[in-house]
Amino acid sequence: MPHSRNRNPSPIPEVTWDTGLKEMNETWKGAIACLGVAVFFVMTIGIIYWQVVDQPNKNWILKGSFSGLIWERRTQTLVIQTLTEDKTFAEIVVENVGNTDIEVPFVRNMCWLNKTEFCYTWDSVAEVKISLESDEDSDTECYSVTWTPIHCHVDLKDCFSMVNISWYGGASVHAPNWPINDANISMQPFTVSDLRDNPSGFGSVLERYFLGSSGVSVLVAPNIPLHVGIESRQQYCLQTPPSMERMPLQYTVCVGHNIRAVHQESMQQLSTARRELPNMDVLRLPFWKLLANVDSGAKLERELRTFSNRLKRHHLGEGVISLDEHSTALLDNMDHSYLNSKKRMSKRKTRDLPFVKLLNISITLSPYLSVDSQHTIFDRMGKNDVPLLTQWKGKYSVKLNISNPEATNWFLDKVDSLHSHLGMEYVILEGGEGNPFEEQALRLPLAWVGDEYIRLLADLAERIGDNAIVTSGTRSSHKALFIRMSALQSDWSYSGLKGIIPSLLHYSLLGYSFFIPDAVGGSLSAELVADDELYVRWLEIAAFLPVISFQTPPWVLNLTRFYIAKHHDFVIPLILKYAEEWKDTGNPIYRPLWWLSPNDPITCTIDDEFLIGNEVLVAPVTEKGALQRDIYLPESDFQWQDTKNAQMFDGGTFLESYPVSLGDVAVFVRWRS
Repeated sequence: MPHSRNRNPSPIPEVTWDTGLKEMNETWKGAIACLGVAVFFVMTIGIIYWQVVDQPNKNWILKGSFSGLIWERRTQTLVIQTLTEDKTFAEIVVENVGNTDIEVPFVRNMCWLNKTEFCYTWDSVAEVKISLESDEDSDTECYSVTWTPIHCHVDLKDCFSMVNISWYGGASVHAPNWPINDANISMQPFTVSDLRDNPSGFGSVLERYFLGSSGVSVLVAPNIPLHVGIESRQQYCLQTPPSMERMPLQYTVCVGHNIRAVHQESMQQLSTARRELPNMDVLRLPFWKLLANVDSGAKLERELRTFSNRLKRHHLGEGVISLDEHSTALLDNMDHSYLNSKKRMSKRKTRDLPFVKLLNISITLSPYLSVDSQHTIFDRMGKNDVPLLTQWKGKYSVKLNISNPEATNWFLDKVDSLHSHLGMEYVILEGGEGNPFEEQALRLPLAWVGDEYIRLLADLAERIGDNAIVTSGTRSSHKALFIRMSALQSDWSYSGLKGIIPSLLHYSLLGYSFFIPDAVGGSLSAELVADDELYVRWLEIAAFLPVISFQTPPWVLNLTRFYIAKHHDFVIPLILKYAEEWKDTGNPIYRPLWWLSPNDPITCTIDDEFLIGNEVLVAPVTEKGALQRDIYLPESDFQWQDTKNAQMFDGGTFLESYPVSLGDVAVFVRWRS
């Protein structure tokens, strides 16, 4: 039997088969891994594309009942719009997030559990918290914004666009604009300064309040250091400078259906204290500023007698003769010489100055005490009370620490003594503007920092009584005080005549409805007004303000008498009527034209007309040589009657080249159609 050989049924050795299977598995694994890497790469590219390219530029952050807050990532701008996006209330350029050339991705809300709050942190820069406040009884919605720096080297800065929005408010300036869009002011501390020393600074009336024609207001927190700058027709910016205390930037933006509605609501937040009317007797007599260059009380008394007789001779009626601080000191020292004389005097000679007490006078005081004066407060100082020296009107002086009760009591005693000796009608308290110690980079107590001193000075004036008049104001519009406006140049510019109406609208908007304007013709220069036309046009405006103020001649006598009577018979009753409305609601007595037509864009930039209440429109001539002017009459539902010729005109129309002769002023009274 042949031998049969056993054969392997498989042509491939078993070990060779196992190795091939492993190689096939490794190949598939590599392919799958490559596929996974490709998918991950595509997903990464997709996410980056979504974040950088495909992600929407605008993202809603908060939504109210009619408005909402949007973040525009490419421009790094917060935008407040209506929910239908058909109206923009405000655009806020955020300059706190670093390099504006780098796009900031969509900000994720860290307060996602609360639909009325938005929170976010930019690494190493700042934290932001925005709260939406809405009241069912109010027609406004408010967004409270708080930026907090992460470290002490961060500049917090937000800028509000002026494109397509007219802005008002803030502070008075050397050459006022209405609106403020045309102003150009470098970034600087937002505090009251003396415009005579710092013409590029902020003036004597200042509030942390801005109002936009789109129906938006901005209120900045009162107790934080604040810098403000205005780039003409571009934007205005709020900034909190870097500090070791890491002070926040806090403000509230409120929006409403129109500018008047949001202003009325904002005024309740700006001044929460109860408004009090000042002494309205101030309205009834013109103020006559006495320019007396004398060096003794006896000479001043002769000047007063001559001036008083001249007013009587020209039949200009009674008035208040206003004395500056130098003249006040002369009378004060003259009285001291009577009382302190070593010679024996009769009772008749030692009693108070008789002639001065027969006059209506106002005196001027300041919180500055000359070091060469004989003030008893220096005797009360202890060894550790070393006063800080500065200069005031060319003399070395110390500034009264009115946060010290002993110092304020001494000052009030001084006022009482002057009143018993001089019998003055009014006390003008000046010198609050500017802080020379801050300019010397001295570290001051909190009562002297920023505008806190001015607020305390207003409190001191209020303690003097209802005959006190101040020259600066901040956070004091509710107090029963008149405020004297800053001096103006004797010319036709916005630093002179053209600046009167923007100034009165600005004062009124901030709540200061009771003011004493500068003297007719301007008093910034010591020289008398030489331009008769300027004097007449100035007088025509002043006659419709709360008080008429004059300097020494030249006077256009017949016209001066006429407008003094016009002020007494026509203007004062209007002011008294709308003063009660101001007390109850905060509505200004002197109003811009948009008050009657808040949705009419034409009214937003008119700076040479004004309203007294809702019923009288005044349109003076402010151009040299002009005998006619264009006049806009607001509110189409009403008619306006010219008080001179009784002619009727429809509201909402322009009167082109309307004749206004020298000595006249265009005045219209509103009538319902």
